[in-house]
Amino acid sequence: MRQTLLIDPVAFSIGSLSVHWYGLILGLGALVGLLLAIREGKRFGIPQEFFMDLLLLGVPSAIIAARIYYVAFKWEDYKDNFLDVFKIWNGGIAIYGALIGAVICAVIYVRRKGYSFWRIADICAPSLLAGQIIGRWGNFVNQEAYGGPVEESFLRNTLNLPDFIVNQMNVQGVFHHPTFLYESLWNVVGIILVLIIRRLRFLRAGELFIGYFIWYSIGRFFIEAVRTDSLAFQGAQPVADFINNTLWAPMRWMGFELGYLDPAYGNIRISQLLSILLVIGGIVLIIVRRVTGKANERYLDPIVSTKAVSEAPEADQQAGKSPVSAAKASEPVSANRTDKVQEDANVKIQGEDRPATPHDSGNGESDSYTEDPALKPDTEDKKE
Repeated sequence: MRQTLLIDPVAFSIGSLSVHWYGLILGLGALVGLLLAIREGKRFGIPQEFFMDLLLLGVPSAIIAARIYYVAFKWEDYKDNFLDVFKIWNGGIAIYGALIGAVICAVIYVRRKGYSFWRIADICAPSLLAGQIIGRWGNFVNQEAYGGPVEESFLRNTLNLPDFIVNQMNVQGVFHHPTFLYESLWNVVGIILVLIIRRLRFLRAGELFIGYFIWYSIGRFFIEAVRTDSLAFQGAQPVADFINNTLWAPMRWMGFELGYLDPAYGNIRISQLLSILLVIGGIVLIIVRRVTGKANERYLDPIVSTKAVSEAPEADQQAGKSPVSAAKASEPVSANRTDKVQEDANVKIQGEDRPATPHDSGNGESDSYTEDPALKPDTEDKKE
């Protein structure tokens, strides 16, 4: 038997701590996704801290949901050994579960920050694709999530793959389809399309994110059936035949064969069925949102946080008045004060210059003076 050349899954060790390539690759995917979101967020005035916090909350949520999703469909393997549910280092997570967890976390966090979920989800769509493009190479290093058996010549001559990929697809002397590579390349095409489409005026809010699910699900539907480790269940045979024979026919035309699935385990792959539902649901959702007028906002429109708008009046109340209001309020006060000073000066001058009228006290002396009645109208006019 030919010797299998494998990549050591442990990148390096620090004492007794082993750092695996899988974790490093997933971390790199998350970092690239974060940088893409921050860069696009700057165009809309969203602070980078917002996306950093979203990542810190989203990653644990995605991992937990991915594990729950996997265990739910593999419950027979865990019901008698419940503690094994928490041994995630032994493998067993599902990408669709991770997406569900990330979306739930994002809905809660984004709304608490006062943003529209659809607007932020659109910005994060390329980040999700980038994370999947890079993250799938973790499966490559671990020799997992591969497809059914294939001839070495198919990998070397038909696909023209480099030696390091061909050698890693040699699992215990048998070569397999590099399904990790198929999905990674499919997402590369997807991220290019997304980066182009998001600059077009016709795109409405939410449609980029929905389009991501449609694109990914189409690729996942065809690639999933090549794999041999799919989660599955026993369903109606006509449904299984429709999926595996009718819808999957294009792959047969290209020379691919269905990956082995134990009949006793199931006949319908869960990821394939979910992919079909997401494609149909995504298309219907886009149409309904446009018809009902819920997609009037465009991707290129400004993004505003309702929290920022509501906090502005509160800040004004705490400060008393805004600088602009204070300036406006001070103008009439200064003008009234100037008019009052001028009025007092005029009255004083008039009092000094007007002729005095003696008032007879009864003894022939003029002991006081009174205003000339003729001056009263002038004085009243000035006061008005």
